[in-house]
Formats: sequence, C-alpha cells, structure tokens
Amino acid sequence: MLDITLLRKDMDAVAKRLVDRGYILNISAFQALESERRRLQTLTENLRSRRNTLSKQIGVMKGHGQNTSTIMEQVAGIGCDIKVSMLQLHRVREKLSDLALDIPNLPHESVPIGVNETGNIEVRRWGMPRRFDFSVKDHVDLGVPLGVDFEVGAKLSGTRFTLLRGHAACLHRALAGFMLDTHTRNHNYTECYIPYIVNQELLYGTGQLPKFDNDMFRVKKEGGDNKVTQYLISTSEIVLTNTVRNSIIDINRLPIRLTAHSPCFRSEAGAYGRDTRGMIRQHQFDKIELVQITSPAKSYEALEEIVRHAETILQQLELPYRVTTLCTGDIGFSAAKTYDLEVWLPGQHTYREVSSCSNTEAFQARRIQARFRNQQGRLELVHTLNGSGLAVGRTLVAILENGQNADGSITIPTVLRPYMGGITLLEPKK
Repeated sequence: MLDITLLRKDMDAVAKRLVDRGYILNISAFQALESERRRLQTLTENLRSRRNTLSKQIGVMKGHGQNTSTIMEQVAGIGCDIKVSMLQLHRVREKLSDLALDIPNLPHESVPIGVNETGNIEVRRWGMPRRFDFSVKDHVDLGVPLGVDFEVGAKLSGTRFTLLRGHAACLHRALAGFMLDTHTRNHNYTECYIPYIVNQELLYGTGQLPKFDNDMFRVKKEGGDNKVTQYLISTSEIVLTNTVRNSIIDINRLPIRLTAHSPCFRSEAGAYGRDTRGMIRQHQFDKIELVQITSPAKSYEALEEIVRHAETILQQLELPYRVTTLCTGDIGFSAAKTYDLEVWLPGQHTYREVSSCSNTEAFQARRIQARFRNQQGRLELVHTLNGSGLAVGRTLVAILENGQNADGSITIPTVLRPYMGGITLLEPKK
C-alpha cells in the first residue's frame, strides 16, 4: 500500500508515475473522499471539544448546587451527534482504504518505462544454448515415456494438472532438495515448513487481494453460524512475508532470510488459452521461495543478492539463461523493481521465465505493519523482497529439453546425481 500522506501531499506526481505502469489514478474520487474525511474529522473534533467544555461547566454548576439538567441534555445530544459523525468518518476511511488497496506500487526510478513485456531490458546472459545434431523434442514428447503423465493428471483433476511417476517424480524431488540445500547451506536462508491454506488478511498484506481474487483458489468452511473463506496459497511468499506481520523487529535481526518449498495453486484466470501444452502453466506447481526482510538502506543490495542466489541454481544445473529487468508495464502489482530469470528451452527455441525476483520496498510492510527501530530509535517500515529459487516444474522442463539425447534419454546434471541414487540418465520405458 502506498503511503497515504504521499497521496495527500503530491497527488499529481504520484498519478504521473502510476501512468508509467498503466494505472490511471482516480484523482477526483480520492480528493472528494479526502475532503469529506477532513470535514467529518473537524466536525467530530469540534463536537468533542464542545462536549468537554459543557462537561466541565456541569461540574462547576454542580459544585454551586445549580440545576444541570438542560446542559446534560445538550451533552447527551452531542454524544449522539459524535457517534453519527464517527460512523460516517469510519465509512469514508474504509472507502479511502479500499481505493488505496487498489493502487499498485510506484516503480523505482531505475525501472525502464514500457507498456508490456516488449519493454523489458536484457541485463546479461549465461551459458551457450546447446547445438543438437538430431531433431529436438519438447518436454511433452520427451516426458511422457519418462513418467510425465498429462493424461492421468487431467483425468484426476482436470486440465493443467500433471502426474509424475518413477524417475520423473524422483527428479522433481531431487530438484527441490538440491535447491533447498543450496539456499540453506550456502546462502544463509532459514528453511520453513508452512501452511498451504491461509486467511484472507495475509493475502491483503502481500497484495494478492483484492486485485487477484479471481486467480486464487478458495476454501470455504461452514460450521454453525460461521462461514469462513480461506485460500490456497499461490506462492509461499504470502506466508513467509507475513511471519513479521504486526511486529517490531530488532534491527540486529535484519536481514531476515527465509525459504520454503511448497506447492502453489493458481487458477490462471487471466491466462486462458496460453501455454495449454505441457507443464509451463499449471494450476498446481512447486516452487522454492526466497524472502528477505531488510532495512530500507539495504533492500536494493538484497535484491541483487536474491538474483545471484537464483542464478547459482541455474549455473550449477548448467542451464543457459538470461536476466531481464521488467519495465513499468510488466512489473507485478506490489513490486517496485523486478528481475526475471529466463531459462533457455530448446524445444520452444526461446527463453521462458523460471524465477521472478522483486523488491516491494515498504509496500507490503505498510499493509502488514512490519517495522523496526532505526539507529535513532524511531520506528520505520522494513522493506520486503521475494524471489523464486526456482520454480521446480519449469526447471524440470528445462532439464528434460536441454539434457535430451537422440535416443530419448535425459542426461542428469552432475549436481543432482547424488539426489537420484547415483544414476546419470533418465531412460524411457521400452
């Protein structure tokens, strides 16, 4: 959430920066609500002041034995007026809050201006795409003989679900284990096991709600007179970031580095008809998430660090990739700046995103009230960052396509072999 004082003080500048990311701020609606808020706030304060004055007068009159019934009636009437004005003020503040919750984060000054992904800027590449001396297959044709079962996945749960069997399932597990071990042992992240079902307050905190409500899977519980709507997580960022919700963090604990392996559930409501073949865009997929909680002065250093940590995984797997800076028209709702890591997929002859690393600055922290005391002893909002380290399913896809051999077998990256019982090849069933 943006700082409301920033909107009040420099509305035009904020609106201009939001235009860069394709958001048109409803200035007139905000100003009308602000005007009404100020009027009601002033009215409430004046009524309270008047009531206090009369209450003091009642005390003086009682001390002199005078009749106070008339003034007491006035005080009672003012009390009713205060309740009405406070209710109206609460409703206006709720409308202001709803308006503010819909406003995306402001892009960092270093973010390139662009309308969509065509405005993204490539930062660097690592590795050379392999040259094949045979006809290249995509992960679907490669995966089916290896235990990647799209047909049964669809029969069990519908489209965009996949069942993995045998060595394919083992490779998926090996990838998750290797990623977690690397981040916890080499990059100083604390591993967490998290709930997969969360309350909606957490989703408001990290920015999934209200904007992306249609992309979430809901879980409704009914018992007695209570009806509670909860959600399946779309990323473990939701839980990891909210671990500092309503907290004042000791500055000596910063930065906090957290990681988790979890399934992620997304309805892909905005992706109808896209990537319907294979495992690229699933309703359920696994991801290793990296979250850092930092002081504002260190957050952009932390962003570069998260990117390096995600890159380490791709490098050790020997997968060619590129890093891009997302433009203003392509960054996520909560992000101030985002880097995407895109792995080379020879079956598609293109790079596809396998990690997205973002600094949200104080945007999420303001929603969840995560603060620390700075060196001067004043309370200050932390900055929160997140990144994929990596998406497990898409990394599996990249290994299948980049490691394929002419006979349909897959060469297992060296670093994964200890997790695979020492085998070096995935071989199709005959």
